[in-house]
Amino acid sequence: MLDTFEILTTSGVVLWSRTYAAVSPSVVNNFINDIFIEEKSSVAGAKNGASAAENPPYKHDQHTLRWTIEKELGIIFVAVYRSLLHISWIDKLVDNIRAIFVGLYRDELTKPNTTIVECLTFDQYFDQQLRELEQAGGKSDTRALKSEVLSEDTGDEPPSPPNNRGQQALRGVSPGSSPNVSRPGTPGASHLLVAKAGPGAKLSRRARKMQNTTSAPASSGDEGPARKAKAKPMKRGRKWDADGLADEDDGVQLDYSVPTLTSDSEAEPGARPGAVEEVDASTWGSQTKGKFVLRDLGDEVNSILADADTKKNAATKTDAPSGLVGTGLSAIGGLFRNVVGGKVLTKQDLDKAMKGMEEHLLKKNVAREAAIRLCEGVEKELVGVKTGSFESINARIQKAMEASLTKMLTPTSSLDLLREIDAITSPSATSLRKARPYVMSIVGVNGVGKSTNLSKICFFLLQNKYKVLIAAGDTFRSGAVEQLAVHVRNLKELTAREGGQVELYQKGYGKDAATVAKDAVAYAAQEGFNVVLIDTAGRRHNDQRLMSSLEKFAKFAQPDKILMVGEALVGTDSVAQARNFNAAFGSGRSLDGFIISKCDTVGDMVGTLVSIVHATNVPVLFVGVGQHYSDLRNFSVKWAVEKLLSSA
Repeated sequence: MLDTFEILTTSGVVLWSRTYAAVSPSVVNNFINDIFIEEKSSVAGAKNGASAAENPPYKHDQHTLRWTIEKELGIIFVAVYRSLLHISWIDKLVDNIRAIFVGLYRDELTKPNTTIVECLTFDQYFDQQLRELEQAGGKSDTRALKSEVLSEDTGDEPPSPPNNRGQQALRGVSPGSSPNVSRPGTPGASHLLVAKAGPGAKLSRRARKMQNTTSAPASSGDEGPARKAKAKPMKRGRKWDADGLADEDDGVQLDYSVPTLTSDSEAEPGARPGAVEEVDASTWGSQTKGKFVLRDLGDEVNSILADADTKKNAATKTDAPSGLVGTGLSAIGGLFRNVVGGKVLTKQDLDKAMKGMEEHLLKKNVAREAAIRLCEGVEKELVGVKTGSFESINARIQKAMEASLTKMLTPTSSLDLLREIDAITSPSATSLRKARPYVMSIVGVNGVGKSTNLSKICFFLLQNKYKVLIAAGDTFRSGAVEQLAVHVRNLKELTAREGGQVELYQKGYGKDAATVAKDAVAYAAQEGFNVVLIDTAGRRHNDQRLMSSLEKFAKFAQPDKILMVGEALVGTDSVAQARNFNAAFGSGRSLDGFIISKCDTVGDMVGTLVSIVHATNVPVLFVGVGQHYSDLRNFSVKWAVEKLLSSA
């Protein structure tokens, strides 16, 4: 649909371009001449960074050009497409590409005597944005195009028989002797009309008439009464006996983990219903130096776009009213409306702003003690600072908040999990250490998603061709072993396509969990497994009897890394949970990291991250963003800071 996209300087140097269909050079040349040389448009008075939607489109030789300019750097961004198409997302593409390109190459472009910039790696950023916008707007675009083509039929022409002409017109294909209803000169117009007519699609009057004619009952005179819809069978009540078991005589299957054959094809060896769909690895990670690396939740492109939006909003937003009207950052900036440039900020000047900042963080789900500590850091940063003549106080506060949050959330040591595993499973000859399995255990309270996140980590390790043993250490909860068995079955199916190997080690229920973990590690060493993932039973953090068994577990299993799964939506109780689990493994042993699950359910209220890191000084390693095996991301400090600083 897009013919070409070009990024060029006002002096005529093409910095980067992407072409999908041949476009005459005269199209862009005439655009430059008419708009920027002869100034036949109002571009000369346009403000810097105006949206593509605000600039008038330029049309030439059956093409439409949507564009924007970065006056400060002297760069023009131009998208070219056929005028007969309606692309609703083209303006957003131009604006996003401008924000990404400027964010990536601003420093190089502002260097003195710079005439050209190496943009070889920009292709992946452009492809990501184009793919995302096409997926979001493709359906509505094709529906709009179909409506436009249908509405071109003249109203004076008598309607065609509904059995042939109408269907062909909807597909954009003309019948043998009928005139072509698609636009003249449209190359391959049939491939554009692919959307199905739905309730949201607008049809012309003639198309609606054909639709009604087609759906009308035949007038042959022998119509019978309309067929009645099949009545749904009544739901039968399930009967339970005195032992609490269901009566299976009614043919209802309760064990849904057992495959049920519904067709002859599923009766083939190895086939089962509900097979796990293949996961596209590029959607959640990438190959780097021979290793599969998880993506950060806030990837670079979205981060750049978010920064651009923040700057744009800050530039266009009017001054906030006095007082704490709301607790967003704009309200905090309103407290400084009387502070003039060149003033040295004192503690008295910052008192009200710090109170507003604290309330803002509390609304983001940050625990009060963590919010107070954060505000103290910001206050320390600002006291004694002399404001610039034209410096925005709001921007200064936001910068100080960002620095304090980043310092709190950034881990103090390297968290390269794959390198740690390789150092244990394949030690160097100089280390004089014997190779052994890398042991990782997952702990947490009930229902936070320990088994699910353990399976996500296992799937990540399988991408790197590790041989993984999952140990069923939850010997208390009914169904815990079967749950892991289902995960292992699914992971095996995916593993057959990707590589790696996974097995389940279990001894049933009622056994001592610490002994099961110890035996699993010994079995892994004997059978040559690289990694042992130990699941544990969920336990209340304030139950001393249940928590005391973790010390024995740590001594028996000797895990290299203990990860606690915490929920993003728990709130301030996360502080007590994190502290109690961190102290439950005995002297000299504590948690090594957190996995924060259900981050996709809380929006920008990710304050739990700050609360648990403040309470334990233990870093966050991963965040869960869904229920699939690929819904695991490396923790991005920048993403978390942006969420916490976003206006409430």
